[in-house]
Amino acid sequence: MIRLLLTPFSWLYGWAAARRLRVTEPFDPGIPVICVGNATLGGTGKTPVAIYLLKSLRRLGIEAVALTRGYGGQEKGPVVVRNSHTAADVGDEPLLLARHGPVWVAAGRDDGARAARTQGAQVIIMDDGHQNPELEKTLSFLVVDAETGFGNGSVFPAGPLREKLESALVRADAVILMKPTPDYEITSELSAQLKGQVVIPAYLTPAGPPPKGKLYAFAGIGRPNKFFDALRRHGGEIVEEVPFADHFRYRDADIENLFLLAAEYDAALITTEKDHVRLPSGYKVGVQSWPVSVQFEDELTLRRLLHPIISRLRS
Repeated sequence: MIRLLLTPFSWLYGWAAARRLRVTEPFDPGIPVICVGNATLGGTGKTPVAIYLLKSLRRLGIEAVALTRGYGGQEKGPVVVRNSHTAADVGDEPLLLARHGPVWVAAGRDDGARAARTQGAQVIIMDDGHQNPELEKTLSFLVVDAETGFGNGSVFPAGPLREKLESALVRADAVILMKPTPDYEITSELSAQLKGQVVIPAYLTPAGPPPKGKLYAFAGIGRPNKFFDALRRHGGEIVEEVPFADHFRYRDADIENLFLLAAEYDAALITTEKDHVRLPSGYKVGVQSWPVSVQFEDELTLRRLLHPIISRLRS
């Protein structure tokens, strides 16, 4: 019933997204742009993929930089992320990306690309820009959560899609299918939806096992249960789990309450790397983070897609 009531609004949302893509003339920055995006609202694992690409290209001696709008931050840019920046300034994802290479934050992606190239960038990794038509993209990856897929197939607010599924898929060079575990079996429905696409299966793997002892887990990401389930799957002893809204901005009172609740269980606080950068600075030492990175099951296909860009830049 609620979905039916929201359907007219989803038509408007989808129409606006399609019109923006249709009428906007993309800017060509003169250097390759690799886009890492998704078709749905919420977390799918885009940032770990962007980090992988940034690290991989820079290891090859290529001056790769990340470009993001800095969701949740007040900076409009274009500005390079510095050590002095906080999540309130530039958002959480840019802070994570900046641990692996230069990151530009810009509300206008075309402005950010101009600034990055002026400062010597050879290739841009565009984090979360599949529906943004401001930049001409050389290569587009669509990251899809294998567990949730595309939900009910409806556009927001009647469903989770940012645009019509056919439109999102036709502009993707490849789909990175993020599975919870390597042996996870994809549903027949999702397989049918991705038929004809170049699909690269992947999964997130932790940097190490969870800390020993009782853990009081909290997370403010697109799907907090993914974090809690992964902790348990790798042997974490979770006594309680607290989900927060995506990109939740923690206040001192929030963390103090979490410390009090954890103390009732004699447990340690643990959260995601993305949440940890949003904590008030005075509380970060007392909260453990559990970093993860992306592993590709078919890295050869990924490298084949990147090869023309790498060859062009090396020559």
